Amino acid sequence: MNLTMSQTERDRLVVMRALAAGELSQAQAARQLRLSQRQVRRILQRFRVEGDAGLVHRARGRPSNRRLAPAIIEQALALVGEHYHDFGPTLAAEKLREVHDLQLSKESLRRLMIDHGLWKPRPRRLKHRAQRPRRECCGELVQIDGSHHDWFEGRATAPVLLNIIDDATGRIFPRFAPAETTAAVMALLHEYLRAHGRPIALYADLHSIYRVNRPATVEEQLQGEPARTQVGRALHELDIEYIPAHSPQAKGRVERGFATLQDRLVKELRLAGISDIDSANRFLRERFVADYNRRFARLPACAHDAIGRSTGSTWTRSSAANRRAR
Repeated sequence: MNLTMSQTERDRLVVMRALAAGELSQAQAARQLRLSQRQVRRILQRFRVEGDAGLVHRARGRPSNRRLAPAIIEQALALVGEHYHDFGPTLAAEKLREVHDLQLSKESLRRLMIDHGLWKPRPRRLKHRAQRPRRECCGELVQIDGSHHDWFEGRATAPVLLNIIDDATGRIFPRFAPAETTAAVMALLHEYLRAHGRPIALYADLHSIYRVNRPATVEEQLQGEPARTQVGRALHELDIEYIPAHSPQAKGRVERGFATLQDRLVKELRLAGISDIDSANRFLRERFVADYNRRFARLPACAHDAIGRSTGSTWTRSSAANRRAR
């Protein structure tokens, strides 16, 4: 009779033969197998009665007690094919649980989708560069950027998604706008400040919304002040430092956030039947952002909150304290 044994079972066989021949004590066998002496005695007793076959796991060849029922597999594949055909396994598993009360782990669903041609595994790309360490405190640095994407999948004119992300926690604060303009950025900053308070620094690209991309005029030189945009003047008045990013990779935190949003948010808007900016922003405020931050935001390394809280028009942290925090 041929037995199929795992490496662990073959190791046990060697030790049990030595133990049965008196070459090892039970304590020595227990140390070698990393088991208790009581368990070694049970294995030895089964080995003496059944021989080598007594060391083979009892569940070998039997269906797993945790296997999915065929009806559940059929239902899950039908729902994925009908509603979530372009969803990844993680998001599809969330929707099956939330919308259809169908409990499948993302790994089980991943295997099913791969086996039935509903998903192709994506090869992992090698990291091109090391990531910049996160800031330690919430509000120490926020990144801002806009993403031009077909957010409504052709159902309406594509808006731009402006997003502010906290560097320490990854917490997002996105809003849709018709275009990436000064007015849209100012509106987003105003809403963010009212909701979360004043950050120490803002990390943005070299867009003309944030900095003047021209030499200073004679009048500006005579005034002794650098030329600033409207957003730049607002940041200066609020004592929020503007840090320019000289490449997309430099503000990788917000760029990677857009990659996730272009997958998840597009599908959520489709499922909710949303194809206009007002409804999309209401959906962000009331449903999407809180759920996204609950899933993906993390605790900061330092519990101190570096955000300057405001009450009305009075800031509770002075400019001097702000500068010391830097």
